Amino acid sequence: MLRLMHSLKGYTLAARDEAFGSVKDFLFDEEQWTIRYMVADTGNWLPGRKVLISPVSLEKPDWDSSTFRVDLSKDDIECAPALETDAPVSRQYEMDWNDIVGYPYYWGGAMPWGVGTTPRDLMKADRVRGARDHKPCPEDQDRVLRSVEEVRKYRVEANNGEVGHVEDFILDDETLAIRYLVIDTRNWLPGRKVLLAPGWTNGIDWDLHQLTTTLSREAIKNSPEFNPAEAVNRDYENILYDYYGRPAYWEMARADEQ
Repeated sequence: MLRLMHSLKGYTLAARDEAFGSVKDFLFDEEQWTIRYMVADTGNWLPGRKVLISPVSLEKPDWDSSTFRVDLSKDDIECAPALETDAPVSRQYEMDWNDIVGYPYYWGGAMPWGVGTTPRDLMKADRVRGARDHKPCPEDQDRVLRSVEEVRKYRVEANNGEVGHVEDFILDDETLAIRYLVIDTRNWLPGRKVLLAPGWTNGIDWDLHQLTTTLSREAIKNSPEFNPAEAVNRDYENILYDYYGRPAYWEMARADEQ
């Protein structure tokens, strides 16, 4: 199911034994637009401390009670490395973190989660947990993870002018892929919000706090409007992809499997 990411901020985090904090942020990689870690605020339990929670540790959320259940004890979480600085988080930090907690590296295969499309697939890999058997190649060494909260409010430039700013992200809660960016066009088209798929962008300029898209202002202006109060379902997605004449991500995934 697809969910607005900012609405997840503040969700309760519950370990095996009891609750221990709340969701503060998420870290994603720009190459695959996939959430790699949840940033947990440990609140009054460990004041001032933030820790990373891998999606591998997350069980199915309780959406009714706004709770993420974590398959770890509070002792496990307390022993995990603290996040000393805000994002970006380096690949070297990730390697050290995964070695300490005993998880395989997610970049060890062609799929978003190594050998599969979901975080749980990562743990099905037949390898020694935490082993350095997939060291990043030289071009990967400089890759870093970025904060979802950081990118909110970044400007969005079409190929012929500004169209608005990033207001939110829409997450696939099974694969942890970011499927869409929610763009608020209020300074250009008051009261209108639209969706852009990550594949329709040229990337993010971190120095300018700006994201660019290959689309024109005219195309975005006439695109299907997004209503945050309504769920993004497959019917809406079909309309969106048909409008832009782009292949849908689920069709591309099926083609890759064949």
